[in-house]
Amino acid sequence: MAKVNVSEQEQSLLYRTWKKSFLYPYWKNKYLTILLLPTLLFFALFHYGPLYGLQIAFKEYNFFDGIWGSAWVGMQHFERLFEMQSFWEVFRNTIIISFYKFLFGFPAPIIFALLLNELRHAIFKRVVQTISYFPHFVSWVILAGIFTVFLSPSMGPINIVLKAIGLDPIYFLADTSWFRTVLVSTEVWKDLGWGTIIYLAALSGVNTELYEVAKVDGANRFQRVWHVTLPALVPVITIMMVLSIGKLINDDFDQVFNLYNPAVYSVGDVLSTYTYRQGLVEMQYSFATAVGLFKNLIALVMVLSANWVANRLNNYGLW
Repeated sequence: MAKVNVSEQEQSLLYRTWKKSFLYPYWKNKYLTILLLPTLLFFALFHYGPLYGLQIAFKEYNFFDGIWGSAWVGMQHFERLFEMQSFWEVFRNTIIISFYKFLFGFPAPIIFALLLNELRHAIFKRVVQTISYFPHFVSWVILAGIFTVFLSPSMGPINIVLKAIGLDPIYFLADTSWFRTVLVSTEVWKDLGWGTIIYLAALSGVNTELYEVAKVDGANRFQRVWHVTLPALVPVITIMMVLSIGKLINDDFDQVFNLYNPAVYSVGDVLSTYTYRQGLVEMQYSFATAVGLFKNLIALVMVLSANWVANRLNNYGLW
């Protein structure tokens, strides 16, 4: 009898230990874990796996010697990077363009979601949503061709109107004073509808009784939006802001690469296009990797800092 009691105690102890283990939640939800495995495999193969190649930022990579056989050069590529005037010009362009995209692109989906939320005609609302989502699914290769024609100094609608009223045509894609405006405005337009999805989902969870109470208290539509709708969006806005700040240094390569040209390199060349030219065009693989690693480290610091500030302000950070 005593042996049976000891065995039961051991089993109970083992079970309690198992419940406290790291793997227990995954075993408890094993079917959800199985569904998650393809995603984990994708990230392991295509995101974490290639990280081993970052070591060539500290080597003089030679194709014939391979990654492991190439000679170590320490921080030589980073020293060269910080001494190059061209790099700091590109870095400045990246910060300026990304800042303006954040300044105009971050509030735009919020405002658009608030406007859509106020629409009472369901069919019209769905039509507007569908039309606004569509540009997100069109690649920049196609959109660049459309905008090149649309902004053409000879046949573009805008310049046709300008010439009709006696003004000179504007070379939007070749004029350094206009190119950044084109990048920012086209980015905001493309992602406006897609960005509203998260905010509309958050708005669907707002208790409708709050609107009724505010209406009884005499609040007009704007006041109901300000005092009921916006406070409900604060957690989502905070999280999206943290993620957006992390992207300030990660410019949109597809957009810039398909729209820019040598005439606007001085204002449009960004870190991703600079890395592309250094790595794939000039075949300076180690130097290009150093540029990419530096950019990602800056992005990591910005995300951590933004999350820290968000937690201190309203405790709605990512973690």
